[in-house]
Amino acid sequence: MKYPYLIAILALLLLVAHPVFAGGIKVIANPSVGASSVSADELKGLFLGTKTSLSDGSHVEPVLEKGGTTHEEFLKDYLGKTDAALQTYYRSLVFTGKGAMPKTMAGDSEVIAYVAKTKGAVGYVSAGASTSGVKTLEVK
Repeated sequence: MKYPYLIAILALLLLVAHPVFAGGIKVIANPSVGASSVSADELKGLFLGTKTSLSDGSHVEPVLEKGGTTHEEFLKDYLGKTDAALQTYYRSLVFTGKGAMPKTMAGDSEVIAYVAKTKGAVGYVSAGASTSGVKTLEVK
């Protein structure tokens, strides 16, 4: 083998970059939330404002990221909307008096900090994010 170090470096880069390129979302919640899992339909309802509690009765408050890859992936995988469509949807809820704009945070660390300190908060972060202080919900 002519370049064994090059192969080792490439393998290491693939391992480190895997969460970024392979995608993956963690749904997180404040420890006060009793549920340990949530269905994809429940999650969609929570983030679209048609539900305010989980099946176990826990009242929840959704928290969104302002943009970025994690946000776009969450919208595509769980809500079936683009960011522009979601903003239009929320504006129509606010205009008709049927809902309010959810909290938005700049990135994973802000979402984690907010969810950790806010009773009932539910958000999402990239799969590689450290989520100490919050619980991870399994999405079924």
